[in-house]
Amino acid sequence: MKVTVENKKGLNKDLKIFIDKETMNSYMDEKYEEIKGTVNLKGFRPGKVPKEILKRQFGKAVFGEVLDKVLKDTSTKALEENKIKPAGQPKLDLKTYGEDKELEYVLSVTELPKVEIKSLENIKFDEYTVKIDDSETDKRIKEIAKNQPNFKEGAADTKAKEGDLVALDYKATIDGKEFKGSEGKNTQLTLGKDLFLKGFDKQLIGVKKDDEKVVEATLPENYPEKELVNKKAKFNCKILSVKQPQDVKIDDDFAKNLGAKDLKDLKALISKQINDEYKNSLDQLSKNQILKEIEKIKVEEVPENLVEEEVKILSQGMSEDEAKKNKKSFEEKAKTRIKTGLILNEFGEKNQIKVSEQEIQAEVQKQLRMMPGQEKMVMDFYQKNPSALASLRGTVYEEKILNLIKEKGKPNKKEISKDEAEKILKEAHKHDHDHDHDHDHSRDNEAKKETKKKPAAKASEKKKPSTKTSKAKPAAKASEKKKPSTKTSKAKPATKKTKKVSKK
Repeated sequence: MKVTVENKKGLNKDLKIFIDKETMNSYMDEKYEEIKGTVNLKGFRPGKVPKEILKRQFGKAVFGEVLDKVLKDTSTKALEENKIKPAGQPKLDLKTYGEDKELEYVLSVTELPKVEIKSLENIKFDEYTVKIDDSETDKRIKEIAKNQPNFKEGAADTKAKEGDLVALDYKATIDGKEFKGSEGKNTQLTLGKDLFLKGFDKQLIGVKKDDEKVVEATLPENYPEKELVNKKAKFNCKILSVKQPQDVKIDDDFAKNLGAKDLKDLKALISKQINDEYKNSLDQLSKNQILKEIEKIKVEEVPENLVEEEVKILSQGMSEDEAKKNKKSFEEKAKTRIKTGLILNEFGEKNQIKVSEQEIQAEVQKQLRMMPGQEKMVMDFYQKNPSALASLRGTVYEEKILNLIKEKGKPNKKEISKDEAEKILKEAHKHDHDHDHDHDHSRDNEAKKETKKKPAAKASEKKKPSTKTSKAKPAAKASEKKKPSTKTSKAKPATKKTKKVSKK
């Protein structure tokens, strides 16, 4: 194989590749030997069909397969030997080819630019830890205690009031007749919550233990027996007990009921919990600072084909006029994303960062925990959308890269109070909001695409304010290095596209 590289100065390169006739014939002979044992032709024993007969019968098909294999192998080898990493899919132009001929073709490729990553090892950023005062921890524990149900039975003449727990047996009738589900034993109601039937609780205010009380209530729209919906029922109630709410005593027993060893251990756990509520958001601020520093790293030239591809993504769903109006800002945004992605990807490759299947599954499980009740929908979404799973892989890959950059960087460590943390996050959130307002068209468009692609998430717990991922979303997409391959209209070898670090 002879390879000549042209246009050495720019990113666009043409590789002239020549394979002599003897080499091509040796590939053909290997293929004939391979198929000889599988061909059955009348008049010949298996494995004994002469090559000339095979050539007449299968020559075109064999040459097509051989051509595919040679193009794939030689183009990959040519790129590797010349240390060229393609940005996108190379284009192939066949010049000379055919049975018993040499093969000559031109591989046109846009090369990924060389990027400098040494400065990433000394990158500066703020790293926050939140100091939680004992008063904050005590306040949170008191809130937990307040929400723990704790009732104590009152004296026999205690009259039920709002907030009390009333236990009762009942038998209900509609027009004097019993019905399915008309009887209940030891039903417990916290008066004022109105969780049984609308208006039921109010009629029990003032009852005492051993009282009998008739309560009237209308059966709701969602009552299982459809013929009884909106019917008025009479409930003959026998009051078993009236219990009054008591303050929970915050002690070792209380802590043990919550799964801690003792009260001291509970305070440590709660302090960590409060810290963790801010940790993710503050860590994201640090990563945003890192991404901003990466944006400052100079890259001489960004591949135009990648810019065009990214601009198409940014303008997807827009009218032609709107896309033209935003083209310049989209191009700048695309260049920033691609540049950042190239630098991150180069750092990932140099440090041999990989993403395992276990890490992907852990990320999926994390999303499932965030969306209680929608687990099946999320699993179906990823099973039916391989591209979404690939995007998730890219997100994990990028996260691992940023974590390693943080480890190798120069953090400016700051210990701050909870109030200071809230102020920092609020300002960061406001800054993001103002920035987003300036990019409504692109953001709205991206949001629409994301809504189509991803199931809506429901937070299972109240979350503290957080900052969004950096506005310099890397458009790079390569979680792992893959061999480029060729594409031609005459011969179509299997293609493997170069990936990029996926967008967050």
